[in-house]
Amino acid sequence: MTAGWEERLGASIRALGGELASTKPLHGGACQDNFVVLGTGGERWVLRSDAPSSLPGSLDRAREAAVVRAAVAHGVPTPAVRAVLPDLLRPGATAVLMDWADGVAIGAKVVRMTDVHPKLVVQLAEALAAIHAVRPDVAPDVQPDNPQDARDTDAVSAALRFCRAMMDRMTPRPACERIFGWLDAHRPDPGPLVLVHGDYRVGNFLVGRDGLSAVLDWEFAHWGSAGEDLGWITVRDWRFGRLDLPVGGIAKRRDFLAAYRAAGGVQLDADALLWWEVLGNLRWATGAVFQAERVLSGAQADLELLAIGRRAAEMEWEALRRMGVSLAG
Repeated sequence: MTAGWEERLGASIRALGGELASTKPLHGGACQDNFVVLGTGGERWVLRSDAPSSLPGSLDRAREAAVVRAAVAHGVPTPAVRAVLPDLLRPGATAVLMDWADGVAIGAKVVRMTDVHPKLVVQLAEALAAIHAVRPDVAPDVQPDNPQDARDTDAVSAALRFCRAMMDRMTPRPACERIFGWLDAHRPDPGPLVLVHGDYRVGNFLVGRDGLSAVLDWEFAHWGSAGEDLGWITVRDWRFGRLDLPVGGIAKRRDFLAAYRAAGGVQLDADALLWWEVLGNLRWATGAVFQAERVLSGAQADLELLAIGRRAAEMEWEALRRMGVSLAG
């Protein structure tokens, strides 16, 4: 790590009226290094720094900070940014100091918190509607340098272009090619251009006894279609064993969509929603391959990332099933 990084961090803490006591690594960040920062008065913050390697389409922390500030300004429950610190942990790696939020993020635990599911599904729908209320004309400072961004084209074309680019960097997978062909032939209307969280799913929310406490992990945010987030939250891998509850293992599609529409969310028809769900499964199939590749390439040594690669076939299976392909043996 860069020499003197804790002194620089301490100066930022003092600017907030506190004194730095200690830092401790947090586990679970796939595209960044995370630390809990403790103050001498019992305060807590989170420090997020660019990791040595990342997934295609992920933002650096400086651009992510601009997205978070726009989300906070529009009432999205997400930890506020307190400081942006370039080159803090290593040269070229920006770190962001953010407020701490309490709650459970581990998906396997969230799906077992059944007492809060009825309110949680409404809160998640309301938060997503607030995210999608952010438009380019009201948030000009949000300029995600992201290959998924749809400012120069329609959101459907941008999403397909991104998936195609991911696939072209992989060893060919026949199922992915079949899925991509179906998506290309069934393009929906992209709808209005909105802020897309890009990874809106169980595992990226903090949940407590009162339901949703915070939306986390904005590193895949970009301008695109609301359908991207609506499809992504139903991807098979985010159900954590509760396959009967397609929305993150906590709700049926109809209940989540009803709450989203009631909160003023973007209106999409059933065919468009199906299309985005299929695309979400394809996107995560390719993403799973790339997570494993980060280890196989020697860029990182992480058994969890390596194991994620085996999930690709399951996502392919789910996409084909939702397309109506017969998968009987």
